[in-house]
Amino acid sequence: MSLSLLNSLLFACLALALEWFRVSGTSLTAIGSSLYNIQCSLETIHAIRAFDVITATHTTIIPGTRAVLETVIGESIAAPLDTLKSLLFYYVLYVYSIKVYRHMNARGLVGCILEGVNGAVRRILLLLLALPPSRSKVQSELSKVRHDIELKLMPQGEGISRHLALPPQGRSVQWILEEMDKMDEEANRGKGENGNGVDWREGKISGAVYHGGEDLTRVIVAAFERYAVSNPLHPDVFPAVRKMEAEIVSMCLRLYNNPDGAGTMTSGGTESIVMAVKTYRDWARAVKGIRNPEMIVPITAHAAFHKGAAYMGVKVHTIPVDTTTRKVDIRRVRKAINPNTIILVGSAINFPDGNQDDIVALGKLASGHNIGLHVDCCLGSFVLPFLERAGLADGETDSDGNVKYRLEPYDFRVKGVTSVSCDTHKGSSVIMYRDTSLRRYQYYVNPNWTGGVYASPSLSGSRPGSLIAGTWAAMQYMGSDGYLNSCHSVVTCARKIANAITTRIPTLYVLGSPPSSVVAVASRDKDVDVLEVGDAMGKRGWHLNAITEPKGLHITCTKLTLTVVDTFIEDLKACVEQARRAPEGRGSMVALYGLGSSSPVGPNLVGEVASIYLDTLYKV
Repeated sequence: MSLSLLNSLLFACLALALEWFRVSGTSLTAIGSSLYNIQCSLETIHAIRAFDVITATHTTIIPGTRAVLETVIGESIAAPLDTLKSLLFYYVLYVYSIKVYRHMNARGLVGCILEGVNGAVRRILLLLLALPPSRSKVQSELSKVRHDIELKLMPQGEGISRHLALPPQGRSVQWILEEMDKMDEEANRGKGENGNGVDWREGKISGAVYHGGEDLTRVIVAAFERYAVSNPLHPDVFPAVRKMEAEIVSMCLRLYNNPDGAGTMTSGGTESIVMAVKTYRDWARAVKGIRNPEMIVPITAHAAFHKGAAYMGVKVHTIPVDTTTRKVDIRRVRKAINPNTIILVGSAINFPDGNQDDIVALGKLASGHNIGLHVDCCLGSFVLPFLERAGLADGETDSDGNVKYRLEPYDFRVKGVTSVSCDTHKGSSVIMYRDTSLRRYQYYVNPNWTGGVYASPSLSGSRPGSLIAGTWAAMQYMGSDGYLNSCHSVVTCARKIANAITTRIPTLYVLGSPPSSVVAVASRDKDVDVLEVGDAMGKRGWHLNAITEPKGLHITCTKLTLTVVDTFIEDLKACVEQARRAPEGRGSMVALYGLGSSSPVGPNLVGEVASIYLDTLYKV
């Protein structure tokens, strides 16, 4: 029986019962009395025979149902307007009852109560903050925040060049290059190499720059130059770019063990994820008739899933992770699945703490319910596929005999995995599907446009072919051996950091058992705020990421980290002691993330600060 037919049947039964109660004037007391009599009758029955069931159906159920129908139909004919009003009320009641039930099933009763209380408190506080005295104070504080952000991001001082309009005549190449040098100097004047005291070339950053060496940079730049004006929207004009894009997708499909699958390139991991959400939304609408789609994601899944859901009109159920393993709670995922679920999400690895979800268990749930399972591998893209060959997939055994850092199955070899996202290079990514039929739902096709037939595989229409060429060139230059060597060195570096924290910095602990290149830490000592540690590391030139739930820090190791790994460990140890002895409470991490957890309106205020930050990016 189809979902829509089943819903219609359930609604018909509910409406019939409620309408009979209304027209017959049956009271709740009478209904309760009847149910009690039925219960008493059942208690006297020791064995039910088929003959008894047939007799009861013939003598009681059928005549009773006929009487109910006659009563309801008769009243409907006599007062059709009242019946229509009642049916509308029953429909609204039925729809919202199902929504409430599914919402509570996904979040739990306690979670729903807390959600409701926090929402109510947040609205009250926002109303109070909107009153003139509070509003003036909030705006004053936000003005200070805006000023601080502008000081950090915008060049300051005398003689700053600002190019606000087109020059009357074109400039020479020499002038342009000299002006770029000047802008670099202006931006970094008195603040360090990149304006925040961080020089990425020194390696004191978490991820951000994936630098493969000067030789690789020259290869990529040469490819950019050769295909600078190319546009993949016109494959007949730029056939080589079309070929390179198809080959990039093919190489990634083979890395993730699905050579007969399908995929497309996108502008980055976020677009790949947004495209996956769009694909499953359209698939579920066409194949299953779902008009109110929902998706289930771990709390550690990338924010791009929430972004894609916001763009595509999909409701998100966020599921907590196990506090020890950092894997999504499979029991809660199972409970959250309902007839509107279109996709489950797992990470291999996740951004906050570098752990992977139980993809095999998620795959069983997805295949059992005929829904999609997307695995986000954007952060593990060209590391995870080489861990086995590097001899690192089985992890390590600690002094207690426990295995840590083990890689578990995550790719298309897992039954139930229907799509995977993988970043190929900054500014490019690949979204892969198990087969071509699913990829079709990602496309946008408009055959009726007055400008001609319009079709594009992803969000963008025109795209820079130079990025495709640069990605293809980088993959050819690196080869399997290059990625294998990079994987081994980077993951070994991450595990060195994790092991050092475990054995030498007992105040901190590593979150979960990260198998790849990301290590996240939290504090086990209530007297040491890990965000204070982060701010202290910032003063030593490190640019780390703060995370929440729990409050912590993470570092994504790259080839740049290899030369400074020992410095990182020693600085981290020193900053822990500094945070214990003399916490300042004024650093950017402490201020921002402390504000976010200060009250139910904290996230709203942090959101306002983030918006100010984005506004500042476009100020000159």
